[in-house]
Amino acid sequence: MTEPSGAAEPRWLTDEQQQTWRRFVEVLIKVPAALEAQLQRDAGLTHMGYIVLVRLSEQPDRRLAMSKLAKSVTASLSRLSHVVARLEGHGWVRRERDPDDGRVQIAVLTGDGFDKIRDSAPGHVEAVQQLVFDRLSPAQVRQLAKLADALLDQPLDIRIPATSDPCA
Repeated sequence: MTEPSGAAEPRWLTDEQQQTWRRFVEVLIKVPAALEAQLQRDAGLTHMGYIVLVRLSEQPDRRLAMSKLAKSVTASLSRLSHVVARLEGHGWVRRERDPDDGRVQIAVLTGDGFDKIRDSAPGHVEAVQQLVFDRLSPAQVRQLAKLADALLDQPLDIRIPATSDPCA
C-alpha cells in the first residue's frame, strides 16, 4: 500500500526503545499476574477486589460513592459493579443509596470486609516487597517513583492523526 502524498512517516521505535518497551510490557503483565495469584491463593481475592477493599478502608467512614470509587481504582463503573457484587456475596461490602441523592450508590466496607483486608494485607505486602522492592536499591526505588510520576502526571490520552484510508 502506498502512503498518501504528504502523509507523515510513523514514529517507529528505535531499537533501544523497542527493547525497553517490551521489557516494560513484560513487567506490566508478570507483576500483576504474580500479585493476582498470591491474593487468590492466600486470600481468595482478586487483585481488583483487594484494591477496592483497600480504597474503602482508607475512607474515614469506610464508604465511597461508586462513581468516585471507580475513578479511584481506575475502573469503569460496570467493571466495578461486578467486583463489588462479588465482594457483597462474601459479605465484605454492601451497597446503600445516598440519603441525599437516591440516584447515587455508596459502597460500604463491612466489619467482615475490614477484617478481610487486615488479614490479607501482610501477605500482599510481602509479595510486593519480594516482587518489586527487594530487587531494587533505594536509589532505584526513588527513580521508579520519578518514572511513574513522569508517566502519570499528564493525561494518558493518545492523539493519533486520522488516516485518509478508512481501512488503514
